[in-house]
Amino acid sequence: MVAIALRRGYLADVLVLIKARIAAWTLFTVVAGFVLGAQPGTQEVLLPLILGTALVIAGANALNQVAEVDVDARMRRTRNRPLPAGRMAVGPVATVAGLAGVTGIALLAVAVNGLTAALAALTLVSYVFFYTPLKRRSTVATLVGAVPGALPIAGGWAAARGQIDATAVVLFLILFLWQMPHFLALSWLYREDYAQAGLRMLAGSDPTGRLTFAHATVYAAALIPITLLPTMMGLAGRAYFWGALILTLAYGWAALTTAIWPSTARARRLFLWSIGYLPVLLTLMMVDTGV
Repeated sequence: MVAIALRRGYLADVLVLIKARIAAWTLFTVVAGFVLGAQPGTQEVLLPLILGTALVIAGANALNQVAEVDVDARMRRTRNRPLPAGRMAVGPVATVAGLAGVTGIALLAVAVNGLTAALAALTLVSYVFFYTPLKRRSTVATLVGAVPGALPIAGGWAAARGQIDATAVVLFLILFLWQMPHFLALSWLYREDYAQAGLRMLAGSDPTGRLTFAHATVYAAALIPITLLPTMMGLAGRAYFWGALILTLAYGWAALTTAIWPSTARARRLFLWSIGYLPVLLTLMMVDTGV
């Protein structure tokens, strides 16, 4: 029984290390991009796409925690992660995570295509080596961090089409803009934790939340016309158009009301709305393409 408990504890730590929920979320966007771009004869690359991307995501998330072990140790919400808590050693984790990332990129290059592998490599590098250290230096890190968060859907499209075209750019922009209210709401909810860890967030110097959620409102407003472009470009139909319009107006309204009357409850509502928004939007887009 003790051995079983230890194995379960180790598995739980591994899932925390690779940020399993975020990884699953990212894989969903990759598959969505692939499904939206799918053409006859491309289905055989879906499995290596998922496996390769999963390795890259797991490696990137673990390397992020290696780089931020001191930061995580100072935050209440992260201090019990396996690295700051001392249940795993930094060196072996860094080695395995690096190997996972390289293996995933190689698999994508061999079994999918070079463009998809390059986008996966850019995702890992921008997340680990640009966004992660920048969080200690500038609030611009939030914008930089939205890039690796938005690249996977473009990678899925590239796996299906072998190119990055205007449609892939629109899909990237949808994810990029969606992330900003999501991140801003989260950073304001945990602003004291982030400040204690020495991370530079807009919310850290905005105790009322008005500036933070004004920014969130601008990004949500910019998202409205971008989400309608898939219909204009022939990727999705009218059902998607009206569904996207209603969903994104509601997202913008949640951001706007939080900017006007900032509170913890409204910030949490905006954050929760952001979590539900994207899978519904992408599912509606996939369904309305008839693929």
